Amino acid sequence: MLEVRGLRVAYGGIAAVKGIDLDVARGELVCLIGANGAGKTTTLKAVAGALAPAGGRVLLEGREVTGVPAHELVRRGLALVPEGRGIFARLTVAENLRMGAYCRVDPAIEADLERVCALFPRLRERSRQVAGTLSGGEQQMLAIGRALMSRPKLLLLDEPSMGLAPIAAQSVFSTIREIASGGVTVLLVEQNARAALELARRAYVMESGAIVLSGKAGALLSDPKVREAYLGEGA
Repeated sequence: MLEVRGLRVAYGGIAAVKGIDLDVARGELVCLIGANGAGKTTTLKAVAGALAPAGGRVLLEGREVTGVPAHELVRRGLALVPEGRGIFARLTVAENLRMGAYCRVDPAIEADLERVCALFPRLRERSRQVAGTLSGGEQQMLAIGRALMSRPKLLLLDEPSMGLAPIAAQSVFSTIREIASGGVTVLLVEQNARAALELARRAYVMESGAIVLSGKAGALLSDPKVREAYLGEGA
């Protein structure tokens, strides 16, 4: 589904992502973990077309999409839920969800809206509410629901639990699992390394713009180096 080869991203003269390779197969849930500033968000933005790579290649379903703008990638089946949610704070919940389908002209939009509201019943209850007045957990539901309205084949999630209370975060993780089990391929960047590794099938560990470890999520969860560096446990 997704192939990243030698991806490099720079801010001015500073290299933020240093030639990384990663793959996400169709139907997989893969996570990318690492410390703040490791380059995880930059990687997602470059894959999603929100940042221009300095080098390397990005392929979606075997087709070159390096440098393709974000709005075109949405049409090709890739959706990003950005760090900080990025909802339209002055629009209602319903208007935000419909904005997620802005590139669609097919007759299934209403059916998909119903499915999103079934996945997130709170959004149905709050459909006429201004999005900026929602709680943090509700805004994260809305950001994910808006992305799903584009009917993505590949969903990129950037720090979905950031700033959420533990109960709200667990609800978000459960929803991500349900989305993945429904056939959507997911690449997850998440600050809660334990939750991400418990959720994912495979994982990559990123440090200082480079991939330093990769493998099955369960194996990395028990790796002494990962436990010490990212789970707060002794080696």
